[in-house]
Amino acid sequence: MLKRAGAVALVVCGLAGAAAPDCKLVPGWTQKGDVRSYSADNLFEYMDGNAEGYLLYGFQSMQGATCEKGDVTFVIDVSDFGDPDSSYGMFSANRDPRQPYARLGMGGQVVQRRMIFAKGKYYVEIAANPEGNHTAALNEWANALEKTTEGSSDPPAALAWFPTEKLQGLRLVPESVLGIRLLSRGYAAQYEFGKAFVVTEASAAAATVLMEKLRQRFGETTPARVADEAFQANDKYLGRVCLFRKGEHVGGYANVAEGADPVALAASLAGRIR
Repeated sequence: MLKRAGAVALVVCGLAGAAAPDCKLVPGWTQKGDVRSYSADNLFEYMDGNAEGYLLYGFQSMQGATCEKGDVTFVIDVSDFGDPDSSYGMFSANRDPRQPYARLGMGGQVVQRRMIFAKGKYYVEIAANPEGNHTAALNEWANALEKTTEGSSDPPAALAWFPTEKLQGLRLVPESVLGIRLLSRGYAAQYEFGKAFVVTEASAAAATVLMEKLRQRFGETTPARVADEAFQANDKYLGRVCLFRKGEHVGGYANVAEGADPVALAASLAGRIR
């Protein structure tokens, strides 16, 4: 992921004012070198060209420190993503779907040489050197950092909007939801029978304008009775779709498989949005 000399690690401590993590937080560890500080303007200097993924999710600033104990080195960085949706989005983009979650903040994961979690607007990531299983020490650090990180541990409210039955994946898409530029940022969920999404505009009026642009984009559409307004369409790439507006939210289903009802699916999704 990130190419760094010696070790790779990212951790978000979540302290007000983006304070650098303190190596004394866990007994027996000492600081190696100076603390680090980066903004969106110079993050690329630290990440050897891998900064774009962070910037896509609204990265604002990072503070970090390298901590060591014996021959083990942890690189710890504190990144502010501005809001919980963005920090959780960064976590979702970097977690290994093959590995279990850890009960850290809004969501976390600990593997042999890496720990990540999101809490509030902060994203926390640790990577360890040398090779080997460092899960015990990573868990100790994770628990300490989670306690000192400001912000809520409640997952973004949007996650509860999507039904869990036959859900294969759910994440924040930072741009071009469904591959449509008009849908600039929102949540997308993959199901066995299709893909659901919800984007949130600044106001109901802005969402109304977006719906009209989407009608023009899809061309031939059929009205549907879902939420405040809705339409169905058949698309070359997205197949059978049903899109709706509910207040400032625009959502729906695409690539709906035969045997499933796009309108019924969209109505169910709209009913879960509060």
